[in-house]
Amino acid sequence: MKKYQIFIDGQAGTTGLQIRQRLASHPQIEVVTIDHDKRRDQDAKRELMSSVDVTVLCLPDDAARETATQARAAGCRVLDASSAHRTADGWVFGLAELARGQREAIASASAVSNPGCYATGAILLLRPLIAAGLLSADRDLSINAVSGYTGGGTKMVERYQQDNAPVYAAYGLGFDHKHIPEIQHWSGLQARPIFQPAVGSYDQGMLVMIPLQGSNGAALQQALSDYYQGEQFVQVLPYNEIPADSAPFVTPHGLNGSNRAELQVYGSASGQQALLVAKLDNLGKGASGAAVQNLNIMLGLEEGLCTQIV
Repeated sequence: MKKYQIFIDGQAGTTGLQIRQRLASHPQIEVVTIDHDKRRDQDAKRELMSSVDVTVLCLPDDAARETATQARAAGCRVLDASSAHRTADGWVFGLAELARGQREAIASASAVSNPGCYATGAILLLRPLIAAGLLSADRDLSINAVSGYTGGGTKMVERYQQDNAPVYAAYGLGFDHKHIPEIQHWSGLQARPIFQPAVGSYDQGMLVMIPLQGSNGAALQQALSDYYQGEQFVQVLPYNEIPADSAPFVTPHGLNGSNRAELQVYGSASGQQALLVAKLDNLGKGASGAAVQNLNIMLGLEEGLCTQIV
């Protein structure tokens, strides 16, 4: 059985650690590391990247751009988990469920950009509905979301683990969150959406919610079901028509450690209002799980191998 070698640059961060945790039991992937005292030695890093099958970047955007250039010059395939290349020319967007042919594009690509967590939920909801003509591409939309604090990077994790952080906090109030271009580009939206993220005082789990006026929820749910029929990691739940006197709950919990996304449509009894909801693990399908899925596809391996933490 062939073994493939992977180098993770930035493996000490949250995403890198979870990729390593998943790959620890992978039967066909070996993670190689650079000597601690050579981490900043660019020549040593280029030599290592030239010898492995894929370099995975879990770095800040500027560092990811620099290292990606070095890796590609060294003849190494690249999977970038940063937001640096998600709409860049010459890079394949690593959302296998995006559209027909996307898996094949990932499999043959020299450079793949792993999707953002919020963007994954929003694109999975919007792309099929715009493609089906049920949502206009120039429609003004508001996208609301909440994530566990592990989605905010090392500083946010430290803040919440020190018990001095708010139970719930909205952020990204400048209307310029870095996931907006990615959401707009890959969903097919022509109008720039308002995106309002928030963080809660729990570690993992995410909801992405899009309210719609004048939309029939049952038709939306059917279109999503048809689009993702047979997908391993995207599940469309049954349509949920909400009576006026009902008060159901939907929470971001339940998918921790998995590489699954659950999509659901809630609709009013009038058939004129709907709520699109995507639930996923911000560190699973929103980051590390998707990265391992992409690695498997790039290397021609079974797509679901070690994509979840058991």
